[in-house]
Amino acid sequence: MNDSRAGFQLAHSNDNDALLTLSGAWVEAYDPGDFSTVSGQLHLGTATRLTVDGSAVGEWDSTLVAFLLQCFNHCREEGIAFDSRGMPEGAAKLLALATAVTPHQREPEPAQDWHELLNPLKLLAKSAEFMRESLAFTGEVTIALGKLAAGKSNTRFEDFRLFCYEGGPRALGIITLTSVLVGMILAYLGAVQLQQFGAEVYVANLVTIGILREMGVLMTAVVMAGRTGAAYAAQLGTMQTNDEIDAITTMGISPMEFLIVPRVLALVVTMPLLTLYANILGIVGGGIVAGGMGITPLQYLSQGEGALSFVHLGIGLLKSVVYAVLIAIAGCRAGINASKSSAGVGAAATEAVVTSVIYLIVADAAINIIFQQLGI
Repeated sequence: MNDSRAGFQLAHSNDNDALLTLSGAWVEAYDPGDFSTVSGQLHLGTATRLTVDGSAVGEWDSTLVAFLLQCFNHCREEGIAFDSRGMPEGAAKLLALATAVTPHQREPEPAQDWHELLNPLKLLAKSAEFMRESLAFTGEVTIALGKLAAGKSNTRFEDFRLFCYEGGPRALGIITLTSVLVGMILAYLGAVQLQQFGAEVYVANLVTIGILREMGVLMTAVVMAGRTGAAYAAQLGTMQTNDEIDAITTMGISPMEFLIVPRVLALVVTMPLLTLYANILGIVGGGIVAGGMGITPLQYLSQGEGALSFVHLGIGLLKSVVYAVLIAIAGCRAGINASKSSAGVGAAATEAVVTSVIYLIVADAAINIIFQQLGI
């Protein structure tokens, strides 16, 4: 048995046949060289058949099989017949097993014309299917929450606590920045109009009501949709790619109870707290702009206190709970339905953000219309 350093030699016996002779110990410690040398020599000739001779091979491991598989794949791509002889019995069996099934070739999706994409009937059908899936997912989450309330759930408190930390304290930085800036923008826009009537002092009323009822909770929800909702989709999508969700299901554990419910509850708990934090900073941001217009802090606080109402605060907190449920459902649904690939994970994160924003806009409009009709 030849245990010298691994090597190979390619020779062309005639115009159509090439012989690749392997020799030495084909183990990981002895690097035989790059396969590109063989492929380059094959390109120079006109061989239509390659025979690999392994009768001079000594010790071997997966290095030999990997090299043979490279030869086989190259011959298949170039339309060259492949044959082997004198191979160790184990290597020959492994090569036969690796090449027994032709790799699946994914057919390209047919291109669709723009008028088909804008076909109202197809758009309506896609919307109906999306709504059906969303309602079915929401129903499953509701059933899982009911089991949790009955004490028959597999939900873990440790997961809930972890998601509360990731969706709460870790989001304070971005919430601080956006809330202060939104308060400043709202105060500036209102002051520009109020200055025309010499009533710029009422900018405090505008900022307080606008932040409490609308802008504080809405901007917090948009930030959480892009931050936490996308994170939920990416986490669950990666678990789907790694077959972790299938493994959980195989063990008899409901993914809804084990994975979805802790995320939904964590966002429902943290969103109202973040909204309160955003309201305070938004009012402070408005006060910064008001101070630059000659309004003293005492005047600003006095006017803001007069506009402060538990009704406005309660509406904002109610919206925060609704938004939290919508963001969590959109993110978890996109992640758990993601395809098993890296592209699927990215698509799931994108879908989570887009769907969450659409949900927020529709819900905000619906809630405002309801409260307007109720005179609140």
